[in-house]
Amino acid sequence: MRLLEERIQKEGKALSESVLKVDSFINHQVDPEFMEMLGKDFAEHFKDFGITKVFTIESSGIAPAMMVAKYLHVPMVILKKQTSKILNGNVYQTRITSFTKGTSYELTLFSDYISPDDRILLIDDFLANGEAATGASRLVEQSGAKLAGIGILIEKSFQNGRKRLEDAGYYVYSQARVSRLDAGVIEFLPEDEPTVAAQSE
Repeated sequence: MRLLEERIQKEGKALSESVLKVDSFINHQVDPEFMEMLGKDFAEHFKDFGITKVFTIESSGIAPAMMVAKYLHVPMVILKKQTSKILNGNVYQTRITSFTKGTSYELTLFSDYISPDDRILLIDDFLANGEAATGASRLVEQSGAKLAGIGILIEKSFQNGRKRLEDAGYYVYSQARVSRLDAGVIEFLPEDEPTVAAQSE
């Protein structure tokens, strides 16, 4: 998505070969109008996938996921990174290890907010190694529902996250695919770079 690439080039900060900061408009300070445009793009892309709910992982994915849910006219569900007292009872849980942060946490979903009939769209801000999305997929599968698609704002295409997810049979749509990072350098894959065909059956 050219609009996101241009915004990343303008405001993003590449600190190293693996670190890209976009905290001025995505994951610290948030531009609501820009998030709405990204949400519309995701909603248009996934409109024929039969999505019944939009899932995201707290907290950076909440803003874009809310906009996607708005335009798909479905609920948004936030997967929690820790167990709270009010979630005690029937929950699905899985452990996730963040390679970027070097930490682990329990990803938690209250069973009332998913059913075997649901077709889930997962929205997240970054895709690197695919650990978070893989963990979310495990929760969806535990419930008997289907993960019908994964929408990513920024994909680090030089890491193995997309391959990991596609090899597991999931469809991934990324709005910006970063091919290379270095200090002060941000490069993108061409927009016509081939991807797997949509799995909207």
